[in-house]
Amino acid sequence: MTGALEGLLVVALEQAVAAPLCTRQLADGGARVIKLERAGGETARHYDSAVGGASAYFAWLNRGKESVVVDVKASADRAMIERMVGRADVFIQNLAPGAAARLGLDAAALVARHPRLIALDICGYGQSTDARDMRAYDMLVQAEAGICAVTGTPEAMAKVGVSIADLATGMNAHAAILEALIGRGRTGRGAAIEMAMFDAMADWMAVPLLHLEHAGRVTGRHGLEHAAIYPYAAYACRDGALMIAIQSPDEWQRFCAGVLGDAALAHDPRFATNPDRVANREALGQIVGAAFAGLLVAEASGLLDRHRIAWGRVSQVADLAAHAALRRVPAEVHAAAFTLPRPAGRSGALPTVVPSLDADGPALRREFGPAAAD
Repeated sequence: MTGALEGLLVVALEQAVAAPLCTRQLADGGARVIKLERAGGETARHYDSAVGGASAYFAWLNRGKESVVVDVKASADRAMIERMVGRADVFIQNLAPGAAARLGLDAAALVARHPRLIALDICGYGQSTDARDMRAYDMLVQAEAGICAVTGTPEAMAKVGVSIADLATGMNAHAAILEALIGRGRTGRGAAIEMAMFDAMADWMAVPLLHLEHAGRVTGRHGLEHAAIYPYAAYACRDGALMIAIQSPDEWQRFCAGVLGDAALAHDPRFATNPDRVANREALGQIVGAAFAGLLVAEASGLLDRHRIAWGRVSQVADLAAHAALRRVPAEVHAAAFTLPRPAGRSGALPTVVPSLDADGPALRREFGPAAAD
């Protein structure tokens, strides 16, 4: 598979979601990715067996990689790993806190031995902080960073329904590696990078934090309503629900006159500005809700289109599967064909095969074994 990263070798001691997402992005870009797995396979292989006998997470995140089973504490396997790393451009690991350092496979140690290497450690919490030793899984980090405090309904917190701490960390890691590759092209030097899951979530929580620290405002939980913009919410129609978004004064005036049929409402002191509407969201919600309650989704969306108001359906997963905008890529696991959503920004052919456990072990042991070293 060709791409901008063709010719780069990536070695990954990875598991679960964050690191595998990063390396799948690198593989999609044309890099060769060698996935080091423990006996029995990495964690995500065992979450379920939904896709051709493989877990949905593993099938999603491991296209285009080579799998080899290793024992990082066995001398022969460790020597092979060292030979791989010696030839690699990138090494990434997301072991438990301190595990890679005890093995001498942390980013700082590896770059000290291989100055052109770009090595990245994924951790839960910044290793310069007092939280460095905390174990970190997606929901735990969401909770620690306050994501759950701003997600859900007024009555109950909720986590985000997909693994956003892992996903944000994996995407940040991918971007950091690409930046480091550009830097190495200019200086000839590699880089040791730390990527903390908590940092990713804290960054995403910047607006609630700024509101708290600079305006004394606590961001509430509003279900399918935006916390700081209104009306930016879901409203029930006769046969479904629509999310609408009012972002500007012009949109608000068009919405009142054209959709609600009440131009004067735009100048009601309770609703004249966005802060006014946020403060009086309950009263405004009753007015907007009543206007939509008697309409079919098709009628409501047509009306919104005519007055240039943004909207989206409140979809179920089954609706996503049939969505007109869903673009798919083919994939294969255990000889079973399936499709995946096409990663954003990608076009053309992408790697398709999800590796079976140790599928490439014999070939990789020949390539990086003692004979190859000799």
